[in-house]
Amino acid sequence: MAKPGPGRGMAAKGPAQKLSDFDGDAPESTDFANYFCTYAYIYHQKDMLEDHKRTGAYYQAVLSNKRQFQGKTVLDVGTGSGILAIFAAKAGAKKVYAVEATNMAKHARDLVEHNKLSHIVEVIQGTIETINLPEKVDIIISEWMGYFLLRESMLDSVLVARDRFLAPGGALYPSHAAIYMSPIRSNLAAQRTGEFQGSMEGWAEFLQEMQHYYQVNLDCLSDSYRSEQKDYYLHTSQWTDTHPQQLLGPAAPFVKYDLHTLTLEELKKPLKAEVTLHMTDGGPVDALCGFFDVWFRGSEENTTDNEIRLTTGPDPTGATHWGQQTFPLHPPIDCAPGDRLKITLEVSRRADNQRLLAVSAGITVEGNSIYAEQSKTPRQFKWNIE
Repeated sequence: MAKPGPGRGMAAKGPAQKLSDFDGDAPESTDFANYFCTYAYIYHQKDMLEDHKRTGAYYQAVLSNKRQFQGKTVLDVGTGSGILAIFAAKAGAKKVYAVEATNMAKHARDLVEHNKLSHIVEVIQGTIETINLPEKVDIIISEWMGYFLLRESMLDSVLVARDRFLAPGGALYPSHAAIYMSPIRSNLAAQRTGEFQGSMEGWAEFLQEMQHYYQVNLDCLSDSYRSEQKDYYLHTSQWTDTHPQQLLGPAAPFVKYDLHTLTLEELKKPLKAEVTLHMTDGGPVDALCGFFDVWFRGSEENTTDNEIRLTTGPDPTGATHWGQQTFPLHPPIDCAPGDRLKITLEVSRRADNQRLLAVSAGITVEGNSIYAEQSKTPRQFKWNIE
């Protein structure tokens, strides 16, 4: 992963919470346990809190809609440091249940008490699938989004919370989401190809050394090593801070979610979609850039006075901590201004870790250029989102 420092989904500094702390709490095994451990670090919480585009959007969504929170009961799913629960209390909520699976709950409790909000905010340590609340809630707030929106699968827990605890007409914050793709110019594909070639050259030298020093021939492992390295360097998306000037055409959404109506069964199925990207500049297209937006609109019965949008798209002022996911194309796709990239996408959960994603795409060029004439059969690509 290219993001510098321990970003979202990465290990952070400090004492780890034991995997055994989560035995029986989650429906899946060690991938879920490892996930929860990551969020037990204050360092990791700091990484998210100091993303002011992210924290500021939540602050505005809550504090600029005090009427919607006044006197309401709120559930914060995955409260972490407790910051969103504190926002809700400051907006006038009469009761906030702040649920956190990790030992970060202890720090959240301290933070709530330090800010003199213990009479409103109750921190509950446990998973949303196993805890119980004494009442239904009017609002569920959660910062559940992962890379490419869906990585981490925390939206599962938000939907479980919605179905278990949200009162009829209740609101979700955020309430809507969309994932986008855009064509970009990038040196990432060339860079990763060079790194892959360098890795294979290093393997060849390693084979010679093993033969020379130990008289052992390891060449029978070469094909497996090459496949392993190819997956890592050529079939893995990367965290990037993409500048708008890299765009070769406007971004287009390929899926939109209304979180009030989305079902858990729909969410768990592989996401299959088609998207057409319109080229305003000529290629080659070195990569696809993926990102997401979420909106805070409340519910039909309790609509926000001030709709807030949190975007993670390319921004000249810099990326959020989510950045963008860049999917390198090996080799790049040639196209001309006015051409269209027709993309058939599939996004699914990885078999080896349900919180990670696998993405595949078939891409053809449409239009009046010579590149469109040559693009008869879709080119196939696949990537892992680690």
